Amino acid sequence: MNLEGKVAVVTGVSKGIGLATVMALLEKGAIVVGWGRTAPDLQHGNFHFFECDVRYSESVQNAFDQTIARVGTHVQVLINNAGLGLSGLFEDMSLDDWHLMFETNVNGIFYCTRLVLPGMKELEEGHIINISSIAGTTGIEQMAGYCGTKHAVRGISHALYKEVRNDGVKVTCIYPGSVQTNFFDNIDSVTVNENMMRPEDIASTIMHALESHPNYHHVDIEVRPLMPKGKQRKG
Repeated sequence: MNLEGKVAVVTGVSKGIGLATVMALLEKGAIVVGWGRTAPDLQHGNFHFFECDVRYSESVQNAFDQTIARVGTHVQVLINNAGLGLSGLFEDMSLDDWHLMFETNVNGIFYCTRLVLPGMKELEEGHIINISSIAGTTGIEQMAGYCGTKHAVRGISHALYKEVRNDGVKVTCIYPGSVQTNFFDNIDSVTVNENMMRPEDIASTIMHALESHPNYHHVDIEVRPLMPKGKQRKG
């Protein structure tokens, strides 16, 4: 897809992967709309922000309506990036924390995607990118709830791409390893460090998938830091 002039919605844009993706899309000439609870520190003629909490269908509908009113056309790119993870033993996880993760990481994808799909089908062009995690392909102790949500993202992505591929719409699921973001603020066992991937690295992968040939479809992309513990001394 040639991104020049295309309308792209990115969720969770205040910082990290979301903000890096917004910047990359703007560099490609896209019209970018951010949906999130907090606006990023960004001023650009082609960037528009609408407050949105993806946990609530009414909030997503409101952001979508404002987006269409502002840009006057269909959304051609959706980056489902909003998400969070909370750690803890399975039996100690509170109901509120469990629901928060599933409402944000899973329900949010449903609420956002269902609104943009009709327009993409009408255009016979569109690309939905869902940000999962390596937690979506394996289990991690004390992260059962988060793993459950990201396994759900994988299943949703795989089912959806088979539904819409003949409509000219792509669905790509990306599984990052550790990234230097505020994701780890609520996880005491992990400290953000320079050996993790950078948000702009994930953004570059998203751009690569988006700009591929119309008949070339990235279904799953797993990315990890090459040296997660840094360069090891020999001997």
